[in-house]
Amino acid sequence: MEILGGPHFAVAGAGESHGPAVTTIIHGSPPGFRIRRCDVQPFLDRRRPGGNKHGTPRNEKDKVVFLAGLYRDDTDALLTGSKLTVDVDDQSFETEGYEDGFTTGEPIAAIVLSTSKKSGDYTQFSGPTGEVRPGHTDLVKFHQSKGFVDVRGGGRSSYRSTITDVIGGSVARIILRECFGTRFVSSICQVGSLKSKQSLADTLTIDNVDEIESSLGEAEIASIDHEFANEAGELIKETRKRGDSLGAAVEVVAVGVPPLLGQPLYQSLKVRLMGALGGLNAVQSCEIGSGVDVIPRTGSENNDPIRSSGYQSNTHGGLLGGITTGSPLVARVGFKPTSTINLPQNSVNKRLDEIEFELAKGRHDPCVGVRAGVTLESRMAIELLNSVLAYQATAHCGDSIKLF
Repeated sequence: MEILGGPHFAVAGAGESHGPAVTTIIHGSPPGFRIRRCDVQPFLDRRRPGGNKHGTPRNEKDKVVFLAGLYRDDTDALLTGSKLTVDVDDQSFETEGYEDGFTTGEPIAAIVLSTSKKSGDYTQFSGPTGEVRPGHTDLVKFHQSKGFVDVRGGGRSSYRSTITDVIGGSVARIILRECFGTRFVSSICQVGSLKSKQSLADTLTIDNVDEIESSLGEAEIASIDHEFANEAGELIKETRKRGDSLGAAVEVVAVGVPPLLGQPLYQSLKVRLMGALGGLNAVQSCEIGSGVDVIPRTGSENNDPIRSSGYQSNTHGGLLGGITTGSPLVARVGFKPTSTINLPQNSVNKRLDEIEFELAKGRHDPCVGVRAGVTLESRMAIELLNSVLAYQATAHCGDSIKLF
């Protein structure tokens, strides 16, 4: 069973790239938090295909409709806004979605329709003689499912499945911001061999987070290093023209993180974060804090000095022994070049007959890292809220467990 987060706050989803919709179920949301559709939609807009000229040509609007788990006595405010219409057996049915309500503690359900599909582009990959794209899941998914696999757009393995991550992460970050002032920001720090000269971790504070978020939100390449972003945009454009693709690295940072969250060993927050971030589509590496840069250092160079006011530096990236210290959470995530390219490659079909593969049709991102930041932020938020609720579950206080 695939669940992101959990067991206290967990997100589950369903839906394929070219299916009718992607559905999301959020478990464990505490009651009493206001969720407005207009506060969640901007995060989906950052993720959606077609929202960036450096991404895939596929253009989905990705408007979210909430179906369960929210309520308020003012039902006009609750229901005013989104509508869902279904035609079945020559009959049309319409209902309202939740627009502005409060979490009830029950599961929250949401749906995003898929309306910009070109499923005919994928007949090249259908059936036992279907061709296999190098770097994709085509071969392993076909044999794992005994041939019953949706090949359109990558099926469930598509990046489109991360709609669920972003909806769940949006709810988590709304709760964390209200309770602790926690904020999540990401910045692209490498595209191909081109590296940013500025680090988000060295720049971001709780005081300047609004300014940095605004600046990143206006950029085609979301990086705090504007010169790097311009050069990266040109590099992506030229690589796309050649029919090839590029890898990337994204730095993701959370500020306003409460301390003492996480466990020291098998449920370490470091383990969970590296699994959640490292398990995202196309990710090949995940580093915490200073990451591999710590290897050549001595202990005296690497240890973060401590004073009564707190840690004076943050090579540990906000985690020691898998437990948060209150310093910013810092991760650097590396993405492989997009597997789908428009160049000839050696491959096989699903019966393992050797072929020279060449893509017939399809739409893809030349650099998947360009759209990945909001999903990384979302996954970090989900794991952090789960750890908050786990910590609260151990804080037993007899005086607080009363009815009268």
